[in-house]
Amino acid sequence: MAGYQAPSTGQTVRAVLFDTFGTVVDWRTGISSAVRAFASSHSLTLDPEEFADAWRAQYQPSLEPVRSGKRPYVSLDTLNGETLDVVLRSHGIGPDVVPPAALESLARAWHFLPPWPDSVEGIGQIRQRFIVGPLSNGTTALLLDMAKAAGIPWDVILGSDVSQAYKPSPDAYRKPATILGLDPGEVMLAAAHNDDLAGARTAGLATAFIARPAEHGPGQARDLAPADNWDLAAESVTELAGQLQAKTRDL
Repeated sequence: MAGYQAPSTGQTVRAVLFDTFGTVVDWRTGISSAVRAFASSHSLTLDPEEFADAWRAQYQPSLEPVRSGKRPYVSLDTLNGETLDVVLRSHGIGPDVVPPAALESLARAWHFLPPWPDSVEGIGQIRQRFIVGPLSNGTTALLLDMAKAAGIPWDVILGSDVSQAYKPSPDAYRKPATILGLDPGEVMLAAAHNDDLAGARTAGLATAFIARPAEHGPGQARDLAPADNWDLAAESVTELAGQLQAKTRDL
């Protein structure tokens, strides 16, 4: 299998693993659409985009007790259900307003998010020369549902339930590499988030930045450009595929 020698690690990259939420899939559009349908079905007045942003804002705080060791590992599905309840209550919607089955269905919207237009094609191109898969805080089941629904051509799916760790904990990056029989430096993380790439670099992985300036909507003010000298930087997954192809030929 061909490879790409990453400047930061000095090793040949064999696998390109992707952050998923925001990098491969458009969570804001997907969650807003699900919230819009949910609100309509239950005669609720909600701003779908505002609700999606509020729900996403609970994401990192919900992970922190697990990362810090204050809470044992629990799945992202569990955390998404808990944070959904928090956001609903902040909008004056208690558990007596909506049937539990409807809440569970809304929480599962994170399993079925639409890919960015370049994701499926770009990952397919990269797959011709590298192992491809997600490196995500989602569970294996969530990532499998997402891949089947969106047509994402992963070679392998290893969720956080396999590593029992959430990024940027080092185990979240290193355990997938170990399972694939690779050194950390033989794995590249491709992500739209500079803090994720910083965690990957600390764990010994190669890094690639993919710009997603619309991830948080028209007012996005962060992660508009690479914040460090990551190994590669691209405007899309297809552009990253082209860079990897060109640099692989140079070996």
